[in-house]
Amino acid sequence: MHELIRDITLSILFAWMLGLLAHFSRQPLILAYLIAGFCIGPFGAGWVHSQESISVISELGLIFMLFMIGLEIDLKKIVRAGRVILFAAGSQLLGGCLLGVLFFVGIGLSIGGGHFDAVYLCVACALSSTVIIVKVLYEKRELDTLPGRITLGVLVLQDIFAILFLAVQPSLANLQVTVILLSIGRVAVLVAAALLVSRYVLPRLFHQIARRPELILLGALAWCFLVAEMAERLSLSREMGALIAGVSLSTFPYALDVTAKVTTLRDFFITLFFVALGMTIPVPGLSVIGLALMIAAFTVASRLVTTFTPLYLMKQGLRASLLPALNLAQISEFSLVVIQTGIADHHIAAETANAASFAFVVLAVLSTFVMTRSDEITRWAIGPLKRIGLRDLDHGNGHAEDGHEGGHGEARRVVILGFFRAASALLAEIERQAPVLLEQITVVDFNPNVYQTLLSRGLHVIYGDISNVDTLLHAGIGKSEMIILSVPDSLLKGATNEKLVRHVRALNPTALIVATADLLADVGALYEAGASYVTVTRLSDAHELFTVIEAAQAGLLADKRAELDQRLGERREVLP
Repeated sequence: MHELIRDITLSILFAWMLGLLAHFSRQPLILAYLIAGFCIGPFGAGWVHSQESISVISELGLIFMLFMIGLEIDLKKIVRAGRVILFAAGSQLLGGCLLGVLFFVGIGLSIGGGHFDAVYLCVACALSSTVIIVKVLYEKRELDTLPGRITLGVLVLQDIFAILFLAVQPSLANLQVTVILLSIGRVAVLVAAALLVSRYVLPRLFHQIARRPELILLGALAWCFLVAEMAERLSLSREMGALIAGVSLSTFPYALDVTAKVTTLRDFFITLFFVALGMTIPVPGLSVIGLALMIAAFTVASRLVTTFTPLYLMKQGLRASLLPALNLAQISEFSLVVIQTGIADHHIAAETANAASFAFVVLAVLSTFVMTRSDEITRWAIGPLKRIGLRDLDHGNGHAEDGHEGGHGEARRVVILGFFRAASALLAEIERQAPVLLEQITVVDFNPNVYQTLLSRGLHVIYGDISNVDTLLHAGIGKSEMIILSVPDSLLKGATNEKLVRHVRALNPTALIVATADLLADVGALYEAGASYVTVTRLSDAHELFTVIEAAQAGLLADKRAELDQRLGERREVLP
């Protein structure tokens, strides 16, 4: 017992120290935790050598990790997932597994006879890292963009796929239809029981203790371990039970509250899991390094093929098809969970598991670098893709044949460069107050949904990247009278309002240019660059909030809300 406490102390201490280094060098924290485990484990300094300690630390971390993954799976979002996301995720998962089996069997890994290295690796390579992707997209403010939403939708469906695999995983050595059905039946019984209790029993209990945070936390943990133990009794794994416990609570009225309270514990135990995993990784030999590099190369290549292809075939355009493929090009932390279950059941060789862990580390570093620069990489790749014959959404319009971004016909009197929520609201307002003006407007943007929706509404739209000067030139904005930049710098890719104003002014010395400033300090710079007028959205937001305060003080807030509801009901925005 004392040795376990000492081992946990060393694990947390080294995880924190290397975590600080990873933070300052902008590397994934999971990488730091794995290295920390290696440093203090049996293959490093040997300060933690008890296999029992490593096993206990790892299992606790795994249970908490899967419980939190389950909590963050939003079943409603899966039900509402659009056709594009469902088709892209299905193609990526099925295509990735099929290619994985062919590739890994082709390089000599086993697929039967009690050894399922190829099966585990193809499943592991089909899953992408939620931790890395969400962190980078959040920092880039791309979670709510079209490629961001596609990426997140695919991630959610990958989690469901992993759950299904974990359901049949214990029966891999005896894969008969009856055995598989029995495994799925056990999972169905456990899921049904967990959902019924979380729907009809837990809400009443949690309502009674809603003002006692410590009891909510304790109740969530009790539920996690109860369902985990039930899973063990049903010949499933405790980890599978923890995942089901989390999913059942994700539909719970107190789900956000539970998640917030368990997060600290989750971080603690997830740290322990990855440190414990690092302890099991030996110094790699050449064969392990070679296999790891092959796994990493296959993951990137298969993700590009299985994600880009379906999105491109669904006419999402080259950019919106490439970005999700780049975002998803790494191995998931969930993949390490899958590999560990295979190790526990003796389904996979230790050398294969170690290679998968090294491939995870390699891709965690590389994908963070690639995702940070994904816009530049995509811009660079579009030209060669067009030259080999892949058509973008601008094909056949304007100057598409010469490889430049273009559109059908030159821009009209008023041009909106970039289309996001402010532009969507502006078009809705014009449609309500001066619909004739719509015939004089051109929109330039590279969002395929915006492009198709505006075309279907009869508006003049040019598909193109506004950060590319050639797009502005070939769109013909040199003859327009007013050019509106409504996208703030924080959301622009490859450009700023100031840079765009300078480009537009160089192409059109006489046009009225309306730009948008994020900061008050940017206003002067935009005027110096050539803007005719600069909008500062915080000022209009402040005015609106002040009218709300005035209405509330006068007892007229209900009337103001009714007025707003009426205005919202009359609008038909492109981006809701």
